[in-house]
Amino acid sequence: MNSALQFRDWSAADDAACLALFDANCPEYFAPNERADYEAFLAEGRAGYRVCTMDGSVVGAWGVFRVDDDASALNWILLSPATQGRGIGRAIMDEVKATLRARGHARLHIAASHRSAPFFAHFGAVERERIPDGWGPGMHRVEMEMPAR
Repeated sequence: MNSALQFRDWSAADDAACLALFDANCPEYFAPNERADYEAFLAEGRAGYRVCTMDGSVVGAWGVFRVDDDASALNWILLSPATQGRGIGRAIMDEVKATLRARGHARLHIAASHRSAPFFAHFGAVERERIPDGWGPGMHRVEMEMPAR
């Protein structure tokens, strides 16, 4: 992993970079129709959304939001395809797990696509449900759950 990797809270100034991450991952990991949902999510200015930067550029974004007293949900995790294989996904998942531990949550809900599900499975997430075309034509929704440990 690059030593210049930093994590910080998202701000509205990151919107263009986050949308560029979405575009770089579409249609491989996100259905094109999801872009409007992501734009609306960013427009809400959600506290708890984070970005990962490398050498000053946003290379990842994600949010961990409370579901109940025992669980959180991972929302809108995006990684730059140009940085794949450099440990950034693992570093973000380590941050996610630290957030869960700090909250005392035992599990994480993940709504993945069939293309991103193997990434989460690598960290112990288990498929609970598969919804054909759940994100859009040809993009199946995979409901997953991951223990916090």
